[in-house]
Amino acid sequence: MIVRLMGEGQLDVADADLSSLNTLDAELESAIETGDETAFRAALHALLENVRKVGRPLPADSLAPSELILPPADAHIDEVRAMLGDEGLIPD
Repeated sequence: MIVRLMGEGQLDVADADLSSLNTLDAELESAIETGDETAFRAALHALLENVRKVGRPLPADSLAPSELILPPADAHIDEVRAMLGDEGLIPD
């Protein structure tokens, strides 16, 4: 799956890694639902760090379409709330 980290670039994430990303996504969604800014910030950073860890960066000139777009690390809780779909940021 091609994942775009807004402001950073694209990474190719193996399907086998999506389960761990979904767990982190659920934590992020829970923090947003409760309005817990501290938990939100920690969950967002954990999700982005995990994508960076498991993903293989694509060249900057890659034209591959992103299947998933994640917010930047400094995104506001309301911005991320607006990006959430029925299944969070990362669909199952």
